[in-house]
Amino acid sequence: MDEQVLTGGGVNHVVRVGDTVRRPVGPWTPAVHALLGHLAARGFTGAPRSHGIDGEGREILDFVPGDVPGYPLPEWVLLDATLVTVARLLRDFHDATADFPKNPDMDWYFPPQSPPEVICHGDVAPYNTVFRDGLPVAFIDFDTAHPGPRVWDVAYAAYRFVPLSDPGLTATYPVAEQARRLRLFADAYGLDDAARRALTGTAQARLDHLVAHMHEQAAAGHEGFASHVARGDDRLYRAEIEHLARHRDAFQSALTL
Repeated sequence: MDEQVLTGGGVNHVVRVGDTVRRPVGPWTPAVHALLGHLAARGFTGAPRSHGIDGEGREILDFVPGDVPGYPLPEWVLLDATLVTVARLLRDFHDATADFPKNPDMDWYFPPQSPPEVICHGDVAPYNTVFRDGLPVAFIDFDTAHPGPRVWDVAYAAYRFVPLSDPGLTATYPVAEQARRLRLFADAYGLDDAARRALTGTAQARLDHLVAHMHEQAAAGHEGFASHVARGDDRLYRAEIEHLARHRDAFQSALTL
């Protein structure tokens, strides 16, 4: 069948073949496929199903129909309804993984984070979210999944969807509106008090983790990550870390129950 190249983050070569997606595999692929099977068994519909490996050694996944937005984000991605819906979808995903077996022999793309409360997606963002009729219905690209605390995933998803970006560098909301939207996201997820206290610091740590990973992969010869570093993505994320630190009190005050 004809293959259609799917554009995205520029890290992997991904194609559509009929109603399936074919993607490169890695040491983490068995764990991801076990996770997707677990989600299916739990009735979670917001993820593709896996169908093994094809003759070219690529994993076979469902193609999830809908719209996957890129940057600059369309206005409908930034609606309050999107924040609420994606937060609830993330909560449902986490709840469905809470009893996934935490096998220490499983290989994951990222090392497990402590405590391993759930399986984190690892990259919840608009570019990994399928929308239909303007609302999120599914997450895709589970390569970066790994065990960790809920707030590790929530903080990064909030960074991407609120978004918690420096208005001086990016066309985004003022800090006061970011704080309101952050509270809306945390409330829709049902985040507990301890995770709320940790959220802003966790978002900083998550971005620091991302910068370190980008440089490690670029140094190892990964062309996709090298291109991200070359265009200055790492400098942008460091500026976002400073933005989070500078306005930590405002964000934490908004999150207080």
